Amino acid sequence: MGEHTQIIKLDATDSTNLYLKDLLRSKALMDGTVVVAKNQTKGRGQVGSVWQSETGKNLTFSVLKNFDALHVQHQFVLNICTSLVIHDVLWQLGIPNLKVKWPNDIMSGSTKICGILIENILKGQFLQQSIIGIGLNVNQTGFQNLENASSLKEITGKSFDLDELLHKILERMEYQFAGIEGKTVSQLLPSYEKVLFRKDKPSTFKDGNGNIFMGFIRKISSSGKLVLELEDNIFKEYELKEVSLLY
Repeated sequence: MGEHTQIIKLDATDSTNLYLKDLLRSKALMDGTVVVAKNQTKGRGQVGSVWQSETGKNLTFSVLKNFDALHVQHQFVLNICTSLVIHDVLWQLGIPNLKVKWPNDIMSGSTKICGILIENILKGQFLQQSIIGIGLNVNQTGFQNLENASSLKEITGKSFDLDELLHKILERMEYQFAGIEGKTVSQLLPSYEKVLFRKDKPSTFKDGNGNIFMGFIRKISSSGKLVLELEDNIFKEYELKEVSLLY
C-alpha cells in the first residue's frame, strides 16, 4: 500500500463498506483500495448497532484486500491482523491501557475507541476479497447515549491529524498483512490473546437468547471462537452472534 494506493475521499456516504461493495460490482479494484469519508451517516457496528460520528472529527474508512487463496477456516486471521494493526499504531501514539475486545473492538481502559467490521466475499471455500471497515474515534469529544465510547482526544487531550493517522494505519496494515495467506489463526493467537480485553477476569456475558451469565475468557479457538470457562470448570465455545461481553 505504498504511494500507489488508490484513496477515494468522500464528503459523506452512508457506509464506506457499502460504497466499496457497490464499486466492486462495477469494476475490478486494486488490492488496498481505500474509501475514506468525512461523514458516515449509517456506519454499522457489530450486529446492527449504529456508530455515531461527528463530521470531520473521526476516521471512518474501508480497505479492500484481494486474496488468491485464503481458506474460509482461517478467516479469523483477518480479525486478528486488523485488530493488531490498530492496537500497535495507537500504542505507538502513547494511548494507554489498550486492549482488543473480541472479536475486534479496540478499547482504552473500559472505553471503546475503535470498531472494526469485516465483510468477506467468498468463492467456494476461499475468501476472494475482504472489505475491512474501520471507525476510529479521533477528535470527537462527547458521545451522547454511548457511555462506553471515548476518543483519542478525550483520552490524551491532544488533537490528531486524520490524514497522517490514516497513512500510519495503512502502512502498518501493509506490514501486518504481508504473507497473510500462509498464516494460521493458531500462529497469530499468542499476540492477540496477550492483548485480549478481560482475559482471565470474571466477566458478565449475554447469550443469543438474552440470558445473563458469568464466566472467564480463557482463550480463542483455532477458528476464532471465544472459549469461556463457566461454573464447575465447564468450557464452552461461542460464535460471534452467540454471545456478547457486557461491560
